[in-house]
Amino acid sequence: MAKGVWIVTEQRDGVLRKISFELASTARKLADQLGEEVCAILLGSGIEGIAGELSKYGVDKVYVADNAALEPYTTDAHAMAAAKVVKENDPSILLLGASIQGKDLSGRLVGKLATGMAADCTDVKIADSKLLATRPMYAGKCYGEIVFSSTPQMASLRPNVFPIVENPKAGTVVKFDPALDPSQLKTKVLEVQKDTSGKVDLTEANFIVSGGRGMKGPEGYQIIEGLADVIGATVGASRAAVDAGWRPLSDQVGQTGKVVSPNLYIACGISGAIQHLAGMSSSKYIVAVNKDPEAPIFAKADYGVVDDLFKIIPELTEACKKLLAE
Repeated sequence: MAKGVWIVTEQRDGVLRKISFELASTARKLADQLGEEVCAILLGSGIEGIAGELSKYGVDKVYVADNAALEPYTTDAHAMAAAKVVKENDPSILLLGASIQGKDLSGRLVGKLATGMAADCTDVKIADSKLLATRPMYAGKCYGEIVFSSTPQMASLRPNVFPIVENPKAGTVVKFDPALDPSQLKTKVLEVQKDTSGKVDLTEANFIVSGGRGMKGPEGYQIIEGLADVIGATVGASRAAVDAGWRPLSDQVGQTGKVVSPNLYIACGISGAIQHLAGMSSSKYIVAVNKDPEAPIFAKADYGVVDDLFKIIPELTEACKKLLAE
């Protein structure tokens, strides 16, 4: 009989990603309602030492596969290892992050486990002893509730939406052999190019300042870079700005870019097409600056300024400097 709430954690260079703690905290909440334990899967090389960090957030048991073939991340190696330990233990619920890595891994893993999955969920809870997942549909126009008829009941959780809650457990570490078959590993990483800017990734950022077509060109981003530096934000962009070559693809927010859920999202010169709103509508507070009073972004914004962003943003930057200096 399927039992237990499991999560697939993420780590990079031996450091657990924020989404791992969000998964652990959410799993603990679900497991307490079911009276079951929380187990985590940790994959990589030289990572056994970080397994204990997960117990701080409610994980009872960490299944660790420490293997050179699991570092750096590749879809086939991680899917093979995760599928093996899941099949051997038969959990009732399996949660992953709807991050770049999580989206990549979950698609392969759901096939190997022959089950169903609710992707990019903004809420999960227990109803009638089963998982009930809520996710946006039709580019965020509505939300659907998903129930499952197979196990494990799989869901991926949108980063930065679920709270991190400390709930210390004793925590035990179980090593397992991923039994990787080299003949089935069809991909390998030849080179890793790292972002050395030191900026927080958009999907994990608490504050984001984004620019759109209203920035008028790549040089226009200097003013929002200045604001971002002052408030400790990450800079994003609309698809129009990325398509124009003003910002790299890694900065794109929207349905075809990154889905973000910061505490504060400042949209500068962004009209608010439905595709962009789908990527940031779950932000806790949205501030819009646009010359067009009819821009759709204002319908979603908590606060709006109808004015020239090249006038407003420098003033906002100076006001933030003074406020933070107090």
